[in-house]
Amino acid sequence: MMELQDGAELCFPQLFNMSCRKPTLRWSETVLLKLLLFFISLTTIAINLLVIISISHFRQLHTPTNILLLSLAVSDFLVGLVLMPGEIFRYTSCWIFGDMMCTLYWYLVCQTLTTSISSIVFISADRYTAICYPLHYSKIITLTRAKYCVCLCWFWSFVYSIIFVKHDLIQPGTGNSCFGECVLKYTYITITVDIIFTFIFPVTVIIVLYMRVFVVAVSQARAMRSHITAVTVHHAVTLSKKSELKAARTLGILVIVYLSCLCPSYCYSLVDVDMMNHTVAKFLVFLFYFNSCLNPLIYALFYPWFRKAIKVIVTLQILQPGSRETNIL
Repeated sequence: MMELQDGAELCFPQLFNMSCRKPTLRWSETVLLKLLLFFISLTTIAINLLVIISISHFRQLHTPTNILLLSLAVSDFLVGLVLMPGEIFRYTSCWIFGDMMCTLYWYLVCQTLTTSISSIVFISADRYTAICYPLHYSKIITLTRAKYCVCLCWFWSFVYSIIFVKHDLIQPGTGNSCFGECVLKYTYITITVDIIFTFIFPVTVIIVLYMRVFVVAVSQARAMRSHITAVTVHHAVTLSKKSELKAARTLGILVIVYLSCLCPSYCYSLVDVDMMNHTVAKFLVFLFYFNSCLNPLIYALFYPWFRKAIKVIVTLQILQPGSRETNIL
């Protein structure tokens, strides 16, 4: 009778010696946790889909900065569509989809998160150019070059992700200790390389660029107040202050929130290489994923064009002929 009870707690009772045990969460905890996380997942999908539709549809929003924001919104959309549900399932249920689907899931995790951080780097570079070289910005950052940057971002993420999960692609399930588990095989070398390429290097670039943006923005504001600069430069700075500085502030908030969600997860991985198997680590992973829900909320708070676009989309005015030319800005 005891063996039957123990078997009932296994993911695959027929594989008694090789099966994982089912998650030990109580029924009420499991239901509440799933409802909360699925609500966050659906919210992430819906809001980022609005960003994607807005930037893709309205011609006025086809700017280099918004193209980079579109890339970030697509990666955030995939977080809500694939990563959050996958992590919820891994945490509350046995993995029943097989080793190959597990490997594919981890590939998508790596691809999406690498694209996300790469998009933030390009956004930071865009704002750096706009603030530090405002008179040359339109020549340096064109719509075509922004599209090339997005393609480069996704291609780099594709190559890096293939390399990162290559062992599991060759031998799926090598990281699993039992059937019913979906774990990527980690080593200290793998974690170290990943931290350098997807955390230390990009975060350093982001911080350095925004420190430079902050210094230049402060100096421009002081120059305007003191009226020392020449008339032509003063005019350029005035335009920058009204548009580019506001955009830099908004995207600066986005970067700060992103790093606040990103850093705890990576810092924990430095302490524990097997971070996916602990409750604290799982919370940090969900915190990282939750950033994908916060990004479009930041747009809604600080970008009037996004609020106007939502109104046009929700009221179905987007279906009317000529809606692409709607004045959104």
